[in-house]
Amino acid sequence: MSDEDADDDTGSESDAGVSSSGAAAVPVGVKLGSTRTVIALPGEHGTENRIIKTLTCMATYEDALTGEEKVLYGEEAAREYPDRVQYMLRSGLPEDADRAEMTKTFFEAIIEEHDIPEHSGVVYAIPTIDNPTGLENLRDVIENSPIGLDLVESYPESLCGSIPAFGDDLEAIDEIFVAVNMGSTNLEASAYRRGEQLSPFTTGAVTGNEVDRMIANYVEEETQGRVNIDTQTAREYKEEHADFVDFEPFTDIIQQPGGGSHEFTIERSVMDALDEYLDDAVDELANTFLPELANDYMKVYQLALDRPIALTGGMACIPGIVDEFEERLSAELNRDIEVIAADEPDVAPTIGAQRIAARLVETN
Repeated sequence: MSDEDADDDTGSESDAGVSSSGAAAVPVGVKLGSTRTVIALPGEHGTENRIIKTLTCMATYEDALTGEEKVLYGEEAAREYPDRVQYMLRSGLPEDADRAEMTKTFFEAIIEEHDIPEHSGVVYAIPTIDNPTGLENLRDVIENSPIGLDLVESYPESLCGSIPAFGDDLEAIDEIFVAVNMGSTNLEASAYRRGEQLSPFTTGAVTGNEVDRMIANYVEEETQGRVNIDTQTAREYKEEHADFVDFEPFTDIIQQPGGGSHEFTIERSVMDALDEYLDDAVDELANTFLPELANDYMKVYQLALDRPIALTGGMACIPGIVDEFEERLSAELNRDIEVIAADEPDVAPTIGAQRIAARLVETN
Protein backbone atom coordinates (compact mmCIF):
# COMPACT_ATOMS: atom_id res chain seq x y z
CA MET A 1 0.00 0.00 0.00
CA SER A 2 1.54 3.29 -1.06
CA ASP A 3 1.88 6.39 1.07
CA GLU A 4 -0.41 8.23 -1.34
CA ASP A 5 -3.10 5.59 -0.99
CA ALA A 6 -2.81 5.61 2.78
CA ASP A 7 -3.19 9.41 2.81
CA ASP A 8 -6.34 9.12 0.73
CA ASP A 9 -7.86 6.73 3.27
CA THR A 10 -6.89 8.48 6.50
CA GLY A 11 -7.68 12.14 5.89
CA SER A 12 -5.51 15.23 5.69
CA GLU A 13 -2.23 15.68 7.52
CA SER A 14 -3.72 18.36 9.75
CA ASP A 15 -5.82 15.83 11.70
CA ALA A 16 -3.92 12.58 11.10
CA GLY A 17 -2.25 12.39 14.51
CA VAL A 18 -5.24 13.40 16.63
CA SER A 19 -8.36 11.35 17.37
CA SER A 20 -11.88 12.69 17.23
CA SER A 21 -11.75 13.14 21.02
CA GLY A 22 -8.73 15.41 20.72
CA ALA A 23 -6.31 12.86 22.24
CA ALA A 24 -3.15 11.87 20.43
CA ALA A 25 -3.45 8.73 18.34
CA VAL A 26 -1.80 5.62 19.83
CA PRO A 27 1.15 4.46 17.65
CA VAL A 28 0.81 0.78 16.75
CA GLY A 29 3.10 -1.50 14.72
CA VAL A 30 1.72 -4.65 13.08
CA LYS A 31 3.20 -7.60 11.23
CA LEU A 32 0.73 -10.16 9.93
CA GLY A 33 3.26 -12.92 9.38
CA SER A 34 2.96 -16.27 7.67
CA THR A 35 3.81 -18.10 10.90
CA ARG A 36 3.34 -15.50 13.63
CA THR A 37 1.55 -12.20 13.97
CA VAL A 38 3.12 -9.56 16.19
CA ILE A 39 1.63 -6.26 17.36
CA ALA A 40 3.50 -3.56 19.29
CA LEU A 41 1.97 -0.57 21.07
CA PRO A 42 2.89 1.59 24.06
CA GLY A 43 2.64 -0.13 27.43
CA GLU A 44 0.54 1.05 30.33
CA HIS A 45 3.18 3.51 31.55
CA GLY A 46 4.42 4.50 28.10
CA THR A 47 8.02 3.55 28.85
CA GLU A 48 8.13 0.14 27.17
CA ASN A 49 6.23 -1.44 24.33
CA ARG A 50 3.49 -3.94 24.94
CA ILE A 51 4.13 -6.89 22.60
CA ILE A 52 1.34 -9.20 21.43
CA LYS A 53 2.63 -12.31 19.67
CA THR A 54 0.62 -15.27 18.40
CA LEU A 55 0.57 -17.97 15.72
CA THR A 56 -1.15 -16.78 12.55
CA CYS A 57 -3.85 -19.42 12.54
CA MET A 58 -7.46 -19.87 13.54
CA ALA A 59 -10.15 -22.48 13.96
CA THR A 60 -13.90 -22.15 14.28
CA TYR A 61 -16.20 -24.34 16.34
CA GLU A 62 -19.89 -24.48 17.21
CA ASP A 63 -21.00 -23.60 20.72
CA ALA A 64 -22.54 -26.76 22.16
CA LEU A 65 -25.36 -24.83 23.83
CA THR A 66 -26.24 -22.00 21.45
CA GLY A 67 -25.01 -23.33 18.11
CA GLU A 68 -23.18 -20.03 17.59
CA GLU A 69 -19.94 -20.16 15.60
CA LYS A 70 -16.99 -19.17 17.73
CA VAL A 71 -13.37 -18.42 16.85
CA LEU A 72 -10.14 -19.63 18.41
CA TYR A 73 -6.82 -18.29 17.17
CA GLY A 74 -3.11 -18.73 17.73
CA GLU A 75 -1.57 -21.39 19.93
CA GLU A 76 -4.93 -22.30 21.46
CA ALA A 77 -6.41 -23.09 18.02
CA ALA A 78 -3.35 -25.08 16.94
CA ARG A 79 -3.35 -27.10 20.16
CA GLU A 80 -7.08 -27.84 20.46
CA TYR A 81 -8.06 -28.20 16.79
CA PRO A 82 -4.97 -29.54 14.94
CA ASP A 83 -7.27 -31.38 12.54
CA ARG A 84 -8.87 -28.23 11.13
CA VAL A 85 -6.78 -25.24 12.14
CA GLN A 86 -6.19 -22.85 9.24
CA TYR A 87 -2.88 -21.04 8.60
CA MET A 88 -4.32 -18.42 6.29
CA LEU A 89 -1.04 -16.67 5.39
CA ARG A 90 1.17 -19.65 4.62
CA SER A 91 2.43 -17.99 1.41
CA GLY A 92 2.92 -14.67 3.21
CA LEU A 93 -0.30 -13.13 1.86
CA PRO A 94 -4.02 -14.03 1.75
CA GLU A 95 -4.15 -15.72 -1.65
CA ASP A 96 -7.91 -15.61 -2.24
CA ALA A 97 -11.14 -14.14 -0.93
CA ASP A 98 -11.69 -16.98 1.55
CA ARG A 99 -8.26 -16.55 3.12
CA ALA A 100 -8.70 -12.78 3.17
CA GLU A 101 -11.96 -13.22 5.07
CA MET A 102 -10.31 -15.63 7.51
CA THR A 103 -7.48 -13.14 8.03
CA LYS A 104 -10.02 -10.40 8.81
CA THR A 105 -11.74 -12.63 11.36
CA PHE A 106 -8.41 -13.61 12.91
CA PHE A 107 -7.15 -10.02 13.09
CA GLU A 108 -10.40 -8.69 14.54
CA ALA A 109 -10.35 -11.39 17.22
CA ILE A 110 -6.85 -10.31 18.31
CA ILE A 111 -7.83 -6.63 18.30
CA GLU A 112 -10.91 -7.30 20.42
CA GLU A 113 -9.24 -9.61 22.93
CA HIS A 114 -6.28 -7.29 23.52
CA ASP A 115 -8.31 -4.06 23.40
CA ILE A 116 -6.15 -2.38 20.77
CA PRO A 117 -7.47 1.19 20.39
CA GLU A 118 -9.40 2.19 17.30
CA HIS A 119 -8.03 5.72 17.45
CA SER A 120 -4.50 4.77 16.56
CA GLY A 121 -1.82 5.48 14.03
CA VAL A 122 -0.93 2.08 12.59
CA VAL A 123 2.09 1.11 10.51
CA TYR A 124 2.11 -2.32 8.91
CA ALA A 125 5.33 -4.18 8.06
CA ILE A 126 4.58 -5.66 4.62
CA PRO A 127 6.53 -8.47 2.88
CA THR A 128 8.19 -7.79 -0.46
CA ILE A 129 6.30 -10.24 -2.67
CA ASP A 130 5.34 -9.86 -6.34
CA ASN A 131 1.76 -10.98 -5.87
CA PRO A 132 -0.73 -8.22 -6.77
CA THR A 133 -3.80 -10.26 -5.80
CA GLY A 134 -2.39 -11.23 -2.42
CA LEU A 135 -1.23 -7.67 -1.73
CA GLU A 136 -4.67 -6.33 -2.65
CA ASN A 137 -6.30 -8.84 -0.31
CA LEU A 138 -3.95 -7.79 2.50
CA ARG A 139 -4.72 -4.16 1.75
CA ASP A 140 -8.41 -4.95 2.10
CA VAL A 141 -7.80 -6.60 5.49
CA ILE A 142 -5.80 -3.57 6.66
CA GLU A 143 -8.21 -0.92 5.44
CA ASN A 144 -11.26 -2.66 6.91
CA SER A 145 -9.75 -3.41 10.31
CA PRO A 146 -11.24 -1.53 13.29
CA ILE A 147 -7.89 0.06 14.21
CA GLY A 148 -5.92 2.81 12.49
CA LEU A 149 -8.76 5.31 12.29
CA ASP A 150 -6.29 8.18 12.59
CA LEU A 151 -3.44 7.02 10.35
CA VAL A 152 -2.58 3.95 8.29
CA GLU A 153 0.73 3.42 6.49
CA SER A 154 2.78 0.45 5.35
CA TYR A 155 6.54 -0.01 4.94
CA PRO A 156 8.67 -2.94 3.74
CA GLU A 157 9.11 -5.60 6.41
CA SER A 158 12.89 -5.77 5.92
CA LEU A 159 13.23 -2.00 6.46
CA CYS A 160 11.09 -2.13 9.60
CA GLY A 161 13.07 -5.12 10.88
CA SER A 162 16.38 -3.33 10.33
CA ILE A 163 15.43 -0.33 12.45
CA PRO A 164 16.02 -2.01 15.87
CA ALA A 165 19.23 -3.59 14.52
CA PHE A 166 20.78 -0.18 13.79
CA GLY A 167 19.90 1.60 17.02
CA ASP A 168 17.34 2.75 19.54
CA ASP A 169 15.56 5.22 17.27
CA LEU A 170 15.16 5.47 13.47
CA GLU A 171 18.82 5.61 12.49
CA ALA A 172 18.30 3.02 9.73
CA ILE A 173 16.12 5.48 7.80
CA ASP A 174 19.20 7.65 7.21
CA GLU A 175 21.47 4.75 6.24
CA ILE A 176 22.50 3.11 2.98
CA PHE A 177 22.52 -0.64 3.61
CA VAL A 178 21.31 -4.09 2.57
CA ALA A 179 18.62 -5.95 4.51
CA VAL A 180 17.93 -9.67 4.27
CA ASN A 181 14.61 -10.99 5.57
CA MET A 182 14.89 -14.70 6.40
CA GLY A 183 11.24 -15.66 6.64
CA SER A 184 9.14 -18.80 6.70
CA THR A 185 7.77 -18.38 3.18
CA ASN A 186 10.40 -16.29 1.36
CA LEU A 187 13.97 -15.08 1.43
CA GLU A 188 13.90 -11.36 0.70
CA ALA A 189 16.73 -8.92 0.10
CA SER A 190 16.65 -5.19 -0.60
CA ALA A 191 18.99 -2.26 -0.59
CA TYR A 192 17.86 0.88 1.21
CA ARG A 193 19.04 4.40 0.49
CA ARG A 194 17.73 6.71 3.22
CA GLY A 195 14.48 4.76 3.44
CA GLU A 196 14.07 4.23 -0.31
CA GLN A 197 13.82 0.56 -1.30
CA LEU A 198 16.08 -0.42 -4.22
CA SER A 199 16.35 -3.67 -6.22
CA PRO A 200 13.94 -5.74 -4.09
CA PHE A 201 14.58 -9.47 -4.50
CA THR A 202 12.41 -12.38 -3.38
CA THR A 203 12.73 -16.14 -3.74
CA GLY A 204 10.51 -18.90 -2.43
CA ALA A 205 13.24 -21.51 -2.92
CA VAL A 206 15.09 -20.78 0.34
CA THR A 207 12.65 -20.61 3.22
CA GLY A 208 12.05 -21.58 6.81
CA ASN A 209 9.18 -23.81 5.69
CA GLU A 210 11.54 -25.68 3.37
CA VAL A 211 13.92 -26.21 6.31
CA ASP A 212 11.04 -27.79 8.22
CA ARG A 213 10.40 -30.18 5.34
CA MET A 214 14.10 -31.03 5.10
CA ILE A 215 14.29 -31.74 8.83
CA ALA A 216 11.31 -34.11 8.56
CA ASN A 217 12.97 -35.95 5.66
CA TYR A 218 16.34 -36.13 7.39
CA VAL A 219 14.79 -37.45 10.61
CA GLU A 220 13.28 -40.30 8.60
CA GLU A 221 16.67 -41.01 7.00
CA GLU A 222 18.60 -40.72 10.28
CA THR A 223 16.25 -43.18 12.01
CA GLN A 224 16.30 -45.62 9.05
CA GLY A 225 12.62 -44.98 8.41
CA ARG A 226 11.47 -45.82 11.93
CA VAL A 227 10.35 -42.24 12.68
CA ASN A 228 8.14 -39.98 10.60
CA ILE A 229 7.36 -36.49 11.89
CA ASP A 230 5.15 -33.76 10.46
CA THR A 231 6.40 -30.29 9.56
CA GLN A 232 4.92 -28.76 12.73
CA THR A 233 7.07 -31.10 14.85
CA ALA A 234 10.04 -30.35 12.60
CA ARG A 235 9.50 -26.62 13.17
CA GLU A 236 9.44 -27.22 16.92
CA TYR A 237 12.73 -29.14 16.67
CA LYS A 238 14.23 -26.23 14.74
CA GLU A 239 13.01 -23.55 17.15
CA GLU A 240 13.94 -25.47 20.29
CA HIS A 241 17.22 -27.15 19.30
CA ALA A 242 18.87 -25.50 16.28
CA ASP A 243 22.09 -23.76 17.32
CA PHE A 244 25.16 -22.96 15.21
CA VAL A 245 27.27 -22.53 18.36
CA ASP A 246 26.23 -25.18 20.88
CA PHE A 247 23.95 -27.70 19.22
CA GLU A 248 23.46 -30.84 21.27
CA PRO A 249 21.80 -34.10 20.17
CA PHE A 250 18.36 -34.56 21.71
CA THR A 251 15.91 -37.37 22.27
CA ASP A 252 12.18 -37.60 21.66
CA ILE A 253 9.49 -40.24 22.03
CA ILE A 254 6.74 -41.19 19.59
CA GLN A 255 3.75 -43.43 20.13
CA GLN A 256 3.69 -46.55 17.97
CA PRO A 257 0.53 -47.19 15.91
CA GLY A 258 0.03 -50.61 17.49
CA GLY A 259 0.70 -49.42 21.02
CA GLY A 260 3.83 -48.71 23.00
CA SER A 261 6.37 -45.98 22.36
CA HIS A 262 9.70 -45.52 20.59
CA GLU A 263 12.50 -43.31 21.89
CA PHE A 264 15.00 -41.94 19.38
CA THR A 265 17.93 -39.51 19.28
CA ILE A 266 18.51 -36.82 16.65
CA GLU A 267 22.16 -36.00 16.04
CA ARG A 268 22.40 -34.59 12.50
CA SER A 269 19.02 -33.91 10.92
CA VAL A 270 18.34 -30.43 12.30
CA MET A 271 21.75 -28.90 11.68
CA ASP A 272 22.21 -30.63 8.30
CA ALA A 273 19.05 -28.89 7.13
CA LEU A 274 20.18 -25.55 8.61
CA ASP A 275 23.61 -25.85 6.97
CA GLU A 276 21.98 -26.35 3.57
CA TYR A 277 19.61 -23.45 4.17
CA LEU A 278 22.43 -21.07 5.08
CA ASP A 279 24.58 -22.10 2.11
CA ASP A 280 21.63 -21.57 -0.22
CA ALA A 281 20.77 -18.20 1.34
CA VAL A 282 24.36 -16.98 0.97
CA ASP A 283 24.43 -18.22 -2.62
CA GLU A 284 21.21 -16.35 -3.50
CA LEU A 285 22.50 -13.16 -1.93
CA ALA A 286 26.04 -13.30 -3.34
CA ASN A 287 25.29 -14.61 -6.82
CA THR A 288 21.82 -13.30 -7.64
CA PHE A 289 20.78 -10.31 -5.55
CA LEU A 290 24.10 -8.47 -5.15
CA PRO A 291 25.04 -8.70 -8.87
CA GLU A 292 21.60 -7.30 -9.75
CA LEU A 293 22.07 -4.49 -7.24
CA ALA A 294 25.53 -3.71 -8.64
CA ASN A 295 24.12 -3.65 -12.17
CA ASP A 296 21.28 -1.28 -11.21
CA TYR A 297 22.95 0.90 -8.56
CA MET A 298 26.72 0.46 -8.54
CA LYS A 299 27.44 3.28 -6.09
CA VAL A 300 24.77 2.07 -3.67
CA TYR A 301 26.22 -1.45 -3.95
CA GLN A 302 29.69 -0.17 -3.05
CA LEU A 303 28.47 1.96 -0.15
CA ALA A 304 26.13 -0.72 1.21
CA LEU A 305 28.83 -3.38 1.46
CA ASP A 306 30.88 -1.02 3.61
CA ARG A 307 27.96 -0.90 6.05
CA PRO A 308 26.47 -3.75 8.12
CA ILE A 309 23.99 -6.08 6.44
CA ALA A 310 20.86 -6.41 8.59
CA LEU A 311 19.23 -9.81 9.05
CA THR A 312 15.56 -9.97 10.00
CA GLY A 313 12.86 -12.64 10.16
CA GLY A 314 12.23 -15.78 12.16
CA MET A 315 15.18 -17.78 10.79
CA ALA A 316 17.54 -15.06 12.04
CA CYS A 317 16.54 -16.04 15.60
CA ILE A 318 18.59 -19.25 15.48
CA PRO A 319 21.58 -18.87 17.84
CA GLY A 320 24.83 -18.27 16.00
CA ILE A 321 23.27 -17.78 12.56
CA VAL A 322 24.28 -14.11 12.31
CA ASP A 323 28.00 -14.83 12.81
CA GLU A 324 27.80 -17.91 10.58
CA PHE A 325 26.09 -15.91 7.83
CA GLU A 326 28.77 -13.23 8.13
CA GLU A 327 31.58 -15.79 7.86
CA ARG A 328 30.12 -17.61 4.87
CA LEU A 329 29.15 -14.46 2.97
CA SER A 330 32.60 -12.93 3.56
CA ALA A 331 34.20 -16.09 2.17
CA GLU A 332 31.85 -16.13 -0.84
CA LEU A 333 32.53 -12.45 -1.68
CA ASN A 334 36.19 -12.63 -0.71
CA ARG A 335 35.91 -9.50 1.42
CA ASP A 336 35.09 -8.67 5.03
CA ILE A 337 31.35 -8.28 5.57
CA GLU A 338 29.65 -7.23 8.80
CA VAL A 339 26.22 -8.70 9.59
CA ILE A 340 23.93 -7.48 12.37
CA ALA A 341 20.47 -8.31 13.72
CA ALA A 342 18.15 -7.06 16.44
CA ASP A 343 17.98 -8.96 19.72
CA GLU A 344 14.67 -10.52 18.60
CA PRO A 345 14.69 -10.61 14.79
CA ASP A 346 11.19 -12.08 14.57
CA VAL A 347 9.73 -9.21 16.61
CA ALA A 348 11.98 -6.53 15.08
CA PRO A 349 9.73 -5.63 12.09
CA THR A 350 6.87 -4.82 14.43
CA ILE A 351 9.11 -2.78 16.74
CA GLY A 352 10.42 -0.83 13.73
CA ALA A 353 6.89 -0.29 12.42
CA GLN A 354 5.78 1.00 15.83
CA ARG A 355 8.70 3.46 15.95
CA ILE A 356 7.72 4.76 12.51
CA ALA A 357 4.11 5.04 13.68
CA ALA A 358 5.22 7.02 16.75
CA ARG A 359 7.19 9.43 14.56
CA LEU A 360 4.31 9.88 12.11
CA VAL A 361 1.80 10.48 14.91
CA GLU A 362 4.17 13.00 16.48
CA THR A 363 4.87 14.91 13.27
CA ASN A 364 1.28 14.88 12.06
